[in-house]
Amino acid sequence: MTAISPTILALDFDGVICNGLIEYFQVAWRTHCKFWPCANQSQTEKLTNQFYRLRPVIETGWEMPVLVKALLEGFEEDKILQEWSDISQKILRQSDFSAQEIAETLDKQRDEWIASDLDGWLDMHIFYPGVVERIKNIYHTQTALYIVTTKEGRFVKELLQKAGFDLPREAIFGKEEKRPKYEILRELKQESNDLSVSLWFVEDRIKTLQKVKQQEDLEDVELFLGDWGYNTATERENAQKDMRINLISLAQFTQSFDEWQS
Repeated sequence: MTAISPTILALDFDGVICNGLIEYFQVAWRTHCKFWPCANQSQTEKLTNQFYRLRPVIETGWEMPVLVKALLEGFEEDKILQEWSDISQKILRQSDFSAQEIAETLDKQRDEWIASDLDGWLDMHIFYPGVVERIKNIYHTQTALYIVTTKEGRFVKELLQKAGFDLPREAIFGKEEKRPKYEILRELKQESNDLSVSLWFVEDRIKTLQKVKQQEDLEDVELFLGDWGYNTATERENAQKDMRINLISLAQFTQSFDEWQS
């Protein structure tokens, strides 16, 4: 049975605390235009909304501009949701570009944007309603708060500061860690001197939670899938059927911990 409240709370960032979809699309679009001809600007509004809906299929950055390419080629959204791995690989083969080449270009586009207009880049991120206030409240309780994310830690720090929350840098485990999230959770658990430590982890990607489930020494970690993040209806249904994964809404998240279990 889930503890009343966690000793340690670990949170993903993009898709749980912050909505980065606007930035994702802008970087994806800029990168796409480095590899393929840019579409007519009149297409971008429809394209943007399609990209937002399909964001859950993306696992790594190189796939974002490839998703733009797939949409411009006319692939149906349902087909992309069901067959994204095959579609993305097919586009790579036909274009004769490598995933690494696209990933490096995407990182360069983002770095150049940040270097030339940091404030503008930060403005592309929107915090989910009530989340910053909730985590600020949690931080001032006995629960130890950490962020475990694939976003660079320095940018998480800056975004939170912009939102009025100065979380210590050592509480943020970002992209620079270069290791799976379950390894960081293991470290947080091991570093606690409390033998009865209760560790809760909130993530918006069910695959990440499933990888945590596979770790025998993390079987007592409580796993939560945020239904407001980058996931699909099918993934949320699968979470509801999973005895280890708790499906949680934004309304529940922004309330007290006992509401997370209802």
